[in-house]
This record gives sequence, structure tokens and C-alpha cells, in this order.
Amino acid sequence: MEKETGRIEAFSDGVFAIAVTLLVLELHIPELKDGDTPVHLLNALRIQWPGYIAFVISFFSIFIIWVNHHKIFKQIYKRNTGLMFANGFILFLVSLVSYPSALLAKFFLSDSKQLSVTIYTGLFVLINLAFNLLWQQATSDKKLLRPGISDAAIRQLRNNYLYGFPTYLAAFVVSFFYPDLALGICVLLWVFWAASSKKINFTETPAL
Repeated sequence: MEKETGRIEAFSDGVFAIAVTLLVLELHIPELKDGDTPVHLLNALRIQWPGYIAFVISFFSIFIIWVNHHKIFKQIYKRNTGLMFANGFILFLVSLVSYPSALLAKFFLSDSKQLSVTIYTGLFVLINLAFNLLWQQATSDKKLLRPGISDAAIRQLRNNYLYGFPTYLAAFVVSFFYPDLALGICVLLWVFWAASSKKINFTETPAL
């Protein structure tokens, strides 16, 4: 079967690359006065530590999203309108990641810490919903999928993303009370997805 999704994947990869690049813009060069010593520079860099944490978390979140996006489109060979709009919804949300990341960097040490984490985790609830929508669109007509993909693999991919929704939702709710824990829940979910992705068997099991 000829693969029809090449342009969708190329466009998506471009959006992911831009989204990652935008994160770097929040790593600011400290402003020093004449006569300041390297100690002043070191102190200024240390003060910006929330920005470094926000960059690392957001970079790897986008990376994990890209890995899962690539994994899905390895199994999709044809396209329809619903699939393209579902993919566009994912890209729209991914392009927004730099904004809550900037909020984390700026307000993590302030009284607005809780709100910045809530906005951040809320965005990932929406991203997870978008992934579920994409996979639902792809599997609603199995003719869109790669020949030979197993029913077990279809179910396992669906379950992976379904597990993500209550987890992200829990992180969102927890963020109102324990923002640090909420970020930790998100990180643990990304680790789970990274570890579980290589365990899926995408081929049909021959009948005995």
C-alpha cells in the first residue's frame, strides 16, 4: 500500500522543530553592570534556575510527543479530513507549549507558582485528548492503517493514550494544591511512555 501521509509528517516535524526552538528564547542572558565579577554572573545564572527546569521539562515533553506522533504515523498509511484536522489540533497545542513554559520560568518562585503549573498541566490534558482523537480517527476506518498491524497493537496504543488522560487530569487537579507534585506526575508519565513504546508488537500474530 502506498503511504499517503508524507506531507503531513513533514509539516508536523517542522512544527515540532519550531516549538522546541521557541523554548530556547526563554533562556535569557543575565544583565551585569560595569565592574561586576564572575561571582555576580554566577549568582545571576543561579537565580534563573526555574527557567532551566522549565526548558528541560518542556523540551523532553515535546520530544516524547514527537516520538509518539512518529510512532502513530508509522502505522497510518492513508489520510482523510478528520485525521488531518485531528493532527492539526495536536500541532496547534504543541506550538503553545513555549507559553506555559515561559510562565513557569517567570513565576515559579512567586505567589503565582500554582497558577502557572495549573496552566502548564492543563495544556497537557488537552494534548492527550488530541492524541486520543487522532488515534480514534485513524482506527475508525482500518483501511487508513498499515497492512498487517495487529488488533492487539491497536488496542495497546489506544490504552497507552487513555491511561494518559486520567493521569494528566490528576496532575491538573493536584496542581491546585501541590504544584511540584503535579509536575512530577507529568514527568513520570513521560518516562512510562518512553519505556512502554518499544514493547508494542505491531505485527499480526500468525495463527497456529
